[in-house]
Amino acid sequence: MPGIDKLPIEETLEDSPQTRSLLGVFEEDATAISNYMNQLYQAMRRIYDAQNELSAATHLTSKLLKEYEKQRFPLGGDDEVMSSTLQQFSKVIDELSSCHAVLSTQLADAMMFPITQFKERDLKEILTLKEVFQIASNDHDAAINRYSRLSKKRENDKVKYEVTEDVYTSRKKQHQTMMHYFCALNTLQYKKKIALLEPLLGYMQAQISFFKMGSENLNDQLEEFLTNIGTSVQNVRREMDSDVETMQQTIEDLEVASDPLYVPDPDPTKFPVHRNLTRKAGYLNARNKTGLVSSTWDRQFYFTQGGNLMSQARGDVAGGLAMDIDNCSVMAVDCEDRRYCFQITSFDGKKSSILQAESKKDHEEWICTINNISKQIYLSENPEEIAARVNQSALEAVTPSPSFQQRHESLRPAGQSWPPTARTSSSGSLGSESTNLAALSLDSLVAPDTPIQFDIISPVCEDQSGQAKASGQGGRRTNPFGESGGGTKSETEESILHQLFIVRFLGSMEVKSDDNPDVVYETMRQILAARAIHNIFRMTESHLLVTCDCLKLIDPQTQVTRLTFPLPSVVLYATHQENKRLFGFVLRTSGGRSESNLSSVCYIFESNNEGEKICDSVGLAKQIALHAELDRRASEKQKEIERVKEKQQKELSKQKQIEKDLEEQSRLIAASSRPNQASSEGQFVVLSSSQSEESDLGEEGKKRESEA
Repeated sequence: MPGIDKLPIEETLEDSPQTRSLLGVFEEDATAISNYMNQLYQAMRRIYDAQNELSAATHLTSKLLKEYEKQRFPLGGDDEVMSSTLQQFSKVIDELSSCHAVLSTQLADAMMFPITQFKERDLKEILTLKEVFQIASNDHDAAINRYSRLSKKRENDKVKYEVTEDVYTSRKKQHQTMMHYFCALNTLQYKKKIALLEPLLGYMQAQISFFKMGSENLNDQLEEFLTNIGTSVQNVRREMDSDVETMQQTIEDLEVASDPLYVPDPDPTKFPVHRNLTRKAGYLNARNKTGLVSSTWDRQFYFTQGGNLMSQARGDVAGGLAMDIDNCSVMAVDCEDRRYCFQITSFDGKKSSILQAESKKDHEEWICTINNISKQIYLSENPEEIAARVNQSALEAVTPSPSFQQRHESLRPAGQSWPPTARTSSSGSLGSESTNLAALSLDSLVAPDTPIQFDIISPVCEDQSGQAKASGQGGRRTNPFGESGGGTKSETEESILHQLFIVRFLGSMEVKSDDNPDVVYETMRQILAARAIHNIFRMTESHLLVTCDCLKLIDPQTQVTRLTFPLPSVVLYATHQENKRLFGFVLRTSGGRSESNLSSVCYIFESNNEGEKICDSVGLAKQIALHAELDRRASEKQKEIERVKEKQQKELSKQKQIEKDLEEQSRLIAASSRPNQASSEGQFVVLSSSQSEESDLGEEGKKRESEA
């Protein structure tokens, strides 16, 4: 008998798409076997039940045996030995098709019992295990989804324990069910042959017993053939028993060895991280955006193939290209409050993917593997050895300051010197340097013993807070959303220019010069070299807002302003000469490492092919700010002229009013000096109230004149 195709029980825990695809082939084969055996069972049932139609039923059996080689079995379809054996049986059965009237008792024991047992016990067992496995697989997927949705910021030990226990239970159940299901499918390949051959053997033996007296029809050659078939059946049974025993032992060993692997996030002390890998495969959750703010996460099987990252859905025969990861960038990110997320960005910045690993170990191994592939280490003869050598060199190299707190510790007068390796190493060089940079000394561009800062914590914030306290405004709290309590608009809202760019902060370091673009190029080289040496992949993504007053780094999720760079303090900005995604600017601030009051810090960012556009935007903002300042000064001068004219006009109006008052007083005085004449009838002239008031005013005027 030829070899039997088997499902790999050892790969049940990994549950890869290839294993599922192979399982689908075995399930199709089981369905085909079930269909064929049902037909054969019906044919033999007709032999047993319908004695009057026994001849026709025997003929149908012979016909089905002849058509065995035409059946499209996914497994074992080219079994020539089985086909030839069945062909021989069909010939003999066809010759004896008219002699089965009295065989009901023998057929019930020798023919119907084996095939009925196979149909009712073995095939139903396969169907039951299939249903149980499907339920266990669905439960495991649901548990994994719940575990993937665990909050990173609001961890609840009770919820985490329940979810982890659920994943452990469901994974163990799926693994055990899958192993037994694979064992049953593998055993089915043996039972298929036994179920095909044993009933036929019993049938022929019943025929021989029935036609004992007609043995002239059964020659020695046929008896030898039947003997060989019986021996083959026994051999297949012994092979099946041996294989079943081996598979059962394998299942027991795998259950014991795989128990720690059921936990989704294993203990890193027991399962250390392998940082020298150049190939990796496993399940990841991929983020797919479905709208402006909504997204879905799909769990797929990912594996690396050369310089490509491949993805494969469960049930697919082969994987498809997900992304070209040659010269790509990879970093850990925070995304939708999910743990163990990382982002892969292609070399041209046009395509990026956010993936979520299942555990911290997988998270770090995926980042290290993709970073090794990005360096094209896989093209060498011994990629893992070269990756280990690179990582060992990184461990031996100097570790630059990864935070601003360590940077301030380095500024303390403790006499500690910074190793120069972080500045002089060229393993992470950006490429060809300019000829002007080669002619300059590094110490003339970058301050000696300068630490590198990789996170967004700027001394600008501390200087501003210190100035605010010095001016008596330290108690006022800044609204991060740009809204003031008095209802007035902020300077940013009044700015003419508003341009927003997506940038990723690479690092910053203090420089000695701020009048040469080579300072920016040299800072880029040193920061990227330090990142490459020390495998620093994490980059903080922000929104860079360019206005006429300042540059702002804004958190893309909370919209809180992380840093503010006053535009007048930005004295130099430039884009990398070859990689247009890289740009940087030099900020002149007060204080620093030197003894002088002013210091210059160079900030380096990565954008999505918008480096030149950002620099042009900063230049436009400075031009607009310059013109706005000139316009403001001209407006203030014009307002001063208008104020002088208005003052002169007021003085002239006041003088005219004084002259008018004097003229009115003179008229009233003249009117009051005339004598009051009485009429001939003794009547008097009655003055009006206005005239009396004028006369009073005239008298008062006379008194003032007399006093004067």
